[in-house]
Amino acid sequence: MKKILALLVSVVLFAGLFAGCAKPNQPGGGATTDNRKQTDKKIGLATDEGGRGDKSFNDAAIAGLDKISKEYTVTPQILESKAADQYEPNLKALTQSNDLVFGVGFKMHDAMDAVAKANPNKKYAIIDSVVEQPNVMSINFKEEEGSFLMGVIAGKMTKTNKIGFIGGVDMELIQKFEAGFIAGVKAVNPAAAEDLINRKNVRYAGNFIDVNKGYELAKQLYNSGVDVIYHAAGGVGIGLFNAAKELKNGGKTVWAIGVDSDQALTVPDKADIILASMMKRVDVATYTASKDLIENNFQGGKVVVLGLKEDGVGISNTINPAVTKDVLDLADKYKKAIVDGTIKVPTKPGDVKAFQAPEIK
Repeated sequence: MKKILALLVSVVLFAGLFAGCAKPNQPGGGATTDNRKQTDKKIGLATDEGGRGDKSFNDAAIAGLDKISKEYTVTPQILESKAADQYEPNLKALTQSNDLVFGVGFKMHDAMDAVAKANPNKKYAIIDSVVEQPNVMSINFKEEEGSFLMGVIAGKMTKTNKIGFIGGVDMELIQKFEAGFIAGVKAVNPAAAEDLINRKNVRYAGNFIDVNKGYELAKQLYNSGVDVIYHAAGGVGIGLFNAAKELKNGGKTVWAIGVDSDQALTVPDKADIILASMMKRVDVATYTASKDLIENNFQGGKVVVLGLKEDGVGISNTINPAVTKDVLDLADKYKKAIVDGTIKVPTKPGDVKAFQAPEIK
């Protein structure tokens, strides 16, 4: 009996030794091939108050880091900022363990400025602001140009000649979305632009996270006869989509236009009420800056501005079937006129009244 037990133990030990000697990528080896390029660089990102899951601005920024992590052996560290008093602590925490730290959103300007100044040997990048520090790359966009194209689509798609705009916070950056959008509407449908120019059909939520507020503001506009609403409001925009879907299910024809990401894809259950989305390619910005870091091409102190010409803004790939080819062709003609300088899109709502776009057919 003792001899049998000893023999069994020897077999088990031998089998274990054999398994342990299996080559990593052979069947039974228990390891997988990692084809990513090797790097020891570490990257961190602090969101603004919208946080992960806003299906828009912050998620677009994170998507760029997701892409870089599929190409290089880097695991980005993401910290969510739920309030302004978390911006600086989050940036400081990320600085301790990363070579490049992103701050997402204009609200992070002061915190980024302070942290970057205190850590001159670290590298930083901020989205939607300019921080004048030699170790900070500032990445900005011509939101008014992409929004203009959304205005062309809205101006052609409205049946009531009433169009709305919902913004997050009423300040200079979001007003660029508003101004560009109204200018686009005015270029193709001046009558529909009137109540946008006088701001009768413009609403601001005061934040970028209150879904219920977005729903409330959208219902106000839709109930007043508006049939197309464009938002630049982060998570608030989900409320817009909810309102539009509810009304559509009730038999009313209303539309919404998304922003930052292709929102027919990020919010697929609302795709049927989204005409198109204005792409603000924050994902390209975070991916490119990260790649520059990894390949030792990062340029601190640089200010990057991305518009239609640089493919930094534009029309989403997903277009609702209701948007006809002639409308898309017209939007493309206006795009070319903006790129070649024929049209300079206003960045302030107050300048739209005097704006006159050349007639394009």
